[in-house]
Amino acid sequence: MTSIKAFHQLSIDNPDVFWAEEAKLIDWHKPFTKTLDFSRPPFAKWFVGGETNLCYNAVDRHAAKRPNDRAMVFISTETDTEIVYSFAELKQEVMRMAAAMQSLGVGQGDRVLIYMPMIPEATFAMLACARIGAIHSVVFGGFASGSLATRIDDATPKLIVSADAGMRGGKAVPYKHLLDDAITLAKHKPAKVLMVDRGLDKEFQKIAGRDVDYATLRTQFMDTEVPVTWLESSEPSYILYTSGTTGKPKGVQRDTGGYAVALAASMKHIYCGGVGETMFSTSDIGWVVGHSYIVYGPLIAGMCTIMYEGTPLRPDPGIWWQIVEKYKVNVMFSAPTAARVLKKHDTAYMHKYDLSSLKHLFLAGEPLDQPTHEWIMGELKLPVIDNYWQTETGWPILAAMPGIEKTEIRFGTPSFPVYGYDLRIFREDGTVCDADEKGIVGIVPPLPPGCLSTVWGDDERFVSTYFSLFREPQVYSSFDWGIKDKDGYHYILGRTDDVINVAGHRLGTREIEEAIQGHPAIAEVAVVGVADQLKGQMPMAFAVVKDAASIATPEKRLALEKAVLKQVDDSLGAIARPSRVHFLTVLPKTRSGKLLRRSIQALAEGRDPGDLTTIEDPAALEQLQQALGFKAPS
Repeated sequence: MTSIKAFHQLSIDNPDVFWAEEAKLIDWHKPFTKTLDFSRPPFAKWFVGGETNLCYNAVDRHAAKRPNDRAMVFISTETDTEIVYSFAELKQEVMRMAAAMQSLGVGQGDRVLIYMPMIPEATFAMLACARIGAIHSVVFGGFASGSLATRIDDATPKLIVSADAGMRGGKAVPYKHLLDDAITLAKHKPAKVLMVDRGLDKEFQKIAGRDVDYATLRTQFMDTEVPVTWLESSEPSYILYTSGTTGKPKGVQRDTGGYAVALAASMKHIYCGGVGETMFSTSDIGWVVGHSYIVYGPLIAGMCTIMYEGTPLRPDPGIWWQIVEKYKVNVMFSAPTAARVLKKHDTAYMHKYDLSSLKHLFLAGEPLDQPTHEWIMGELKLPVIDNYWQTETGWPILAAMPGIEKTEIRFGTPSFPVYGYDLRIFREDGTVCDADEKGIVGIVPPLPPGCLSTVWGDDERFVSTYFSLFREPQVYSSFDWGIKDKDGYHYILGRTDDVINVAGHRLGTREIEEAIQGHPAIAEVAVVGVADQLKGQMPMAFAVVKDAASIATPEKRLALEKAVLKQVDDSLGAIARPSRVHFLTVLPKTRSGKLLRRSIQALAEGRDPGDLTTIEDPAALEQLQQALGFKAPS
C-alpha cells in the first residue's frame, strides 16, 4: 500500500498521469484526448474531448450487470414509508421522469429547477436531467420565496419540479404556495411546473396551463426507453447555489466528466465503498453532500444509497442506528450538529443495534469540535473521520484516506490534503505559513476534477471571488483560516469573510441583513455569526430603528423583534432566522465609517473585542453591551 504523502505528491507533480489512471473508474462513451487543459488559468478543463454521462455511470452500467441488486432505499419516518428500488427499477423510474421532462420541452442544456423534499422523485429528477443532458439546479426545500425567486432568475429554468409539501417532525411543510409566490416575484417565468402530489397539502391549487401532475403524466411513459445523451466532459451537469458575501447567491457550475471521476475516486480512496455495499448519508439533496454522496457518488460506485426523510430523533434517537442494522450500512456520512444532537440523548439507543457492518462514520459540513469527535468515536468504537470541503469543490479537500493508508485519527482535525489539491496555508502577504502559524487555506490551481468550473453565467465573478486573494501566486481562496501542525495535520479555524455556518448550512450575513432591512421600521442592520454549542454558529442581528418610539417599551421591542424574525422567515426561510435581534440607535463604527463586525461578534460571544479606540461614537459600545444583557424573547 502506498503512503498518502506519496499518493498526494504524484497527483501534484504529474496530474495528467495521475488523473488518467483515476479516469478508468468510470465508463467513457468516447475516450478523452487530453487529461488537462489549463491554457486559460484559473479555468481548468479535465478529460478534454471525452464523452460520458453521469446517469449512465450511476445507473445503466450497474443495471446491465446487476439489475436486481438494491440501488436505493427510500425511508421516511415522517410518513412511515419504506421503498426499495433495484438498479433495473431505478433505471425505469429515471427514464419515466426523463420522458415526462422531454414531453414538456426539456432538452440538452436546458435548466430544470428542483424544489423538493427528500422523496424518490427528487432523485429521479436529478438523474433524469443528467440522462438527457439538461442542467439541474436543486434548491433546498427550506428556502422561502424570495431566495427561490433569485435562483429562478439566475438559472432561468424551462421547467420546475416540485411537490405539494415536505414533512418535518410529524408536520406537513407546504411547498407549493412558496413556489407560486417565488414565480410571481421572479422576472423569469418557467413554462411548466411538474408537481408531485403527496396528498400532504389538501389546499394546494394547480395553475391551469402551467402546472402538470407528475403521477398522471408518468402513466404515459411506463415502458418508454430514453437513450442516454452523451456529453463532452466539460459540459455542465448542474448548478448549485451557495451563499456569498453579497446578496446575490453564486451558482456553482459543475462539469460532467471531472465530477464523475472525482466522485468515483473519492468513493474508493476516502469512503472505502465498494460494489454491492450500502451508504447512508443523512444530508439533504438541497446541499452539496446530498448531490455528491446521496445521489451520484454511491451509485457511481455501484453501492446502494439510502435516502432518508426525517430527523435523527423520530421516532426515537435510535432510528439511524436501526437503519444501519436493517440495511447493513457499510459507510455512513453525517454532520457534527447531528452528532451533538445525539450526544444529548441516552447512548443506549446507539448500543441497541448491531453496527458491525459499519466500517466508518464520516462527518463534514462544519468544524468538528474535539469533545464531540472524541465522544462519538468512543461510543461507536470505529473510525469517525472528519472531512473538510465546500459546495465549490464538490468533494473533500482535507480528509483521512483509509483507502490509501490507515493513518492515526486525531480529534478535531480533518487530517491531510486530499490528492489533487495543492493546498497551502498562506499569510495575507501571499507567503506560506510556518507550521502552527495561522493563515488562509488556499489551493494553488489548477483545481482538481470535480471542483466548480466557473460561476454560472459569470466567469468574471468566478475569478474575482475565488482568485483575487493574491496577485502572485494565483491562489484559490477557501475563505477559511487554518493551521498545519508539524506532522502535517490541518485544523480549520473559521471563516475569513462574512459567511456563517449554521449546522453545516452556509448563510451570507449580507443576505440576512438585506432581508431585515426590508422591514419598514429598520434603518440599518449588522448581522454576525455567533458561536453556538449545538449548531456551530447562529446569526445574531443588531438593528438601528428609524424611530426610537418603536422600541420605547419592552413590549414594543418584543413585538418588533418578532416582526423582524418573521421578515427573515418570509424572505429567506426559517433556516436563516437570527437567534436574537438587538435594537440600537447607532452601530459601532470607525471614524471612516467601517462597521466593527469582529468586535460586535467578540462581545456577543463574551470575548475580548480588541482595540476599540477607533470607534467613532463610544455610546454605540455602551448600547451594544447593554443590548446583549437583554432577556431573550420567548
